[in-house]
Amino acid sequence: MAKQKLVLIGNGMAGVRTLEEVLKLAPEQYDITVFGAEPHGNYNRILLSPVLAGEMQVQDIILNDLDWYAEHGITLHVGKRVTQIDRIGRKVIAADGTSAEYDRLLIATGSQPFILPVPGKDLPGVIGYRDIADTQVMIDTAASKQHAVVIGAGLLGLEAANGLILRGMDVTVVHLGEWIMERQLDKTAADMLQASLEAKGMKFRLAHQTAELLPAADGRVGAVKFKNGEEIPADLVVMAAGIRPDTALAEAAGLHCNRGIVVSDTLQTITDPRIYAVGECAAHRGIAYGLVAPLFDQAKVCANHLAQMGIARYQGSVTSTKLKVTGIDVFSAGDFMGGEGTEAILLHDRSGGVYKKLVLKDNTLVGAVMYGDTVDGSWYFQLLREGKDLGELRDHLMFGQSYASSHLGDTGHAGASSAASLPDSAQVCGCNGVCKGSIVKAIQEKGLFTLDEVKKHTKAASSCGSCSGLVEQILASTLGGAYQAVDTTKKAICGCTDHNHGEVRQAIREQKLLSIPQVMATLEWKTPNGCATCRPALNYYLVSTWPHEAQDDPQSRFINERAHANIQKDGTYSVVPRMWGGLTTPAELRAIADAAEKYQVPTVKVTGGQRIDLLGVKKEDLPKMWEDLNAAGMVSGHAYGKSIRTVKTCVGAEHCRFGTQRSMDLGVKLEKMLFAMWSPHKVKLAVSGCPRNCAESGIKDVGIIGVDAGYEIYVAGNGGIKTEVAHFFCKAKDDAEVMEISGAFLQLYREEGWYLERTVHYVSRVGLDYVKAQVVDDQENRKALHERLLYALQGEPDPWAEITQGPRRKEFIPITLVA
Repeated sequence: MAKQKLVLIGNGMAGVRTLEEVLKLAPEQYDITVFGAEPHGNYNRILLSPVLAGEMQVQDIILNDLDWYAEHGITLHVGKRVTQIDRIGRKVIAADGTSAEYDRLLIATGSQPFILPVPGKDLPGVIGYRDIADTQVMIDTAASKQHAVVIGAGLLGLEAANGLILRGMDVTVVHLGEWIMERQLDKTAADMLQASLEAKGMKFRLAHQTAELLPAADGRVGAVKFKNGEEIPADLVVMAAGIRPDTALAEAAGLHCNRGIVVSDTLQTITDPRIYAVGECAAHRGIAYGLVAPLFDQAKVCANHLAQMGIARYQGSVTSTKLKVTGIDVFSAGDFMGGEGTEAILLHDRSGGVYKKLVLKDNTLVGAVMYGDTVDGSWYFQLLREGKDLGELRDHLMFGQSYASSHLGDTGHAGASSAASLPDSAQVCGCNGVCKGSIVKAIQEKGLFTLDEVKKHTKAASSCGSCSGLVEQILASTLGGAYQAVDTTKKAICGCTDHNHGEVRQAIREQKLLSIPQVMATLEWKTPNGCATCRPALNYYLVSTWPHEAQDDPQSRFINERAHANIQKDGTYSVVPRMWGGLTTPAELRAIADAAEKYQVPTVKVTGGQRIDLLGVKKEDLPKMWEDLNAAGMVSGHAYGKSIRTVKTCVGAEHCRFGTQRSMDLGVKLEKMLFAMWSPHKVKLAVSGCPRNCAESGIKDVGIIGVDAGYEIYVAGNGGIKTEVAHFFCKAKDDAEVMEISGAFLQLYREEGWYLERTVHYVSRVGLDYVKAQVVDDQENRKALHERLLYALQGEPDPWAEITQGPRRKEFIPITLVA
């Protein structure tokens, strides 16, 4: 029997996924022809952002290369836009005259970016953001222009803005709404995300309406003008204010369209049963979906009918969003805003960067939104989809599936314990609609042993990647002892390179590389300028390996370090003057009070590290405020960078009747010894004058506790989101020995820790016995480590100051802000 002819218009993710499903079900049924308007094979549109950011190349995001089409006997016409559907003659015609006849036609034309109908929208330099061509325009523009404006603070707009910042542009995001990503996040989560993005240098104009795009002298776009009359410069304007289903071709063919090409539950157009539509161009029961998971659900049902099985029905999708927005985890599902008859359970830890909101109605979960910690997103989504009565699980719901399991045992709730107890029907990959059962079946039948193999065979974790951890858990539970976890120490620093942290550090040390360009040239970096992940790491490795010789690059630090203050959610800054060991004087307090009054600081707070925090400082006031504080002899507390933060002390034997050692005196000595110390991550110390441990030394990176015979030293504690008790390290007889041991430990960490790796994770990686052997047992090595630390710090200016020489530590240090 002769094969039927199947033509696909649109070579995107939804259409080609439908073909993949058809080839599984009926590989010999059709001669297939594909028309794609772009000159590429099928690619992962979700990963355009890493391409813009320089973390990936175009070839890295191709899903089906040209060989795939040839292997399956598919005729592919790339760079050919179909302009006509002849429903009578059953053929399609492209703009260049190329035509193809069909027995069945599948339309997957996707969507087009919504271009604001404002004067100047057609100026050169005004683009949408939907495809590889748009991405290339942004990359090319960033190479020669300075100011970019992104209109729209949805996911796509924020990713575009982040990529342009990493390309070196000054970026402002303009949004009509009151908060960013209002379709995925409530205001609290959005505010936390905005603060994190502002810390990366992103600027925002919220509740601003664009009135006009103004031309520059060269005829390109030059500025954006708002309804309120304000203007901001713009060498590039990216429209990311929404999408519209691309229905022009279908409408011209007489197919019924209403917010998309109207389709039935079989994905057939209601006008012509020979013609199907899937993806963003299709409207099912009045909804045109823009997320990937519903589109792949449609693909499966459509393929079922194209294969003439005729049993599947698409009844709509319950959607969830689990994403990484510029590296920050967010999750939302269902009615997370809440409405009549609903109630919310909240967990909000702003300092820890965690927010969870669970919305319940009639004792069932109807919505959830999370920021920072999204590990339980799949479990919550499963509970939401199944609509189960929460029963006694309700009281434990906020603390996640592991906690619920440990306190309730086997409650029968889906996923209550771990990946192993998730039901086969539980959706693991929201982007690709892959359930646990499909992953387990592929692992068992195809003999898969790695995450990459699972990605290749099931598509799980191959899009946004946020479910990678859960997929690995399923691998481990399915394979048991045969599972070999990936060695994270061998993982590349970022997409700009194949080299891991250890290889980079080794090359810098062995080849005496002294600048970021030298490292990138020597190690053949894939991107010309690196990204926000690798540049700060390279800068740290250089200055810590070759102090006084390596070229320090201030622009490879985060905005908090460059601005010498900690950016807050409202765009103002927090300033923390240093108080050695937590000690201060009336003169210093008077200077702080004067600065708070002079610059109208709204909030003055004592921090957990025994310092005073001035919150709400305007950016334009920072230089003058620091000038005033410097004049009073006060320097930065470095509460903003990867550095020594504080040495917390109790009053010790100086005043306390229980004190056995002079903790304040030692704390001041340690802090002055370590001032201006760069480190892989922030470092906190504490000195307690007796075993009562009032300074909480047991959860610090280095904790010292006074005892009758001297001191006990503890290392690798962590008081963060997951509290870790410090390990007992050794005893020391006096202040000098404490300073040598502490300095040697921190220098070992500085030399061997990966960038952004806390001491707790460094010690866990290399082993406490190894660290003890280097610092406690080998006294000659300890002395050498301590001397290298002192050498690295000697004569160093404040690393956040714009000076290259001058006094440090105890004396006045002038500070100039990086703009």
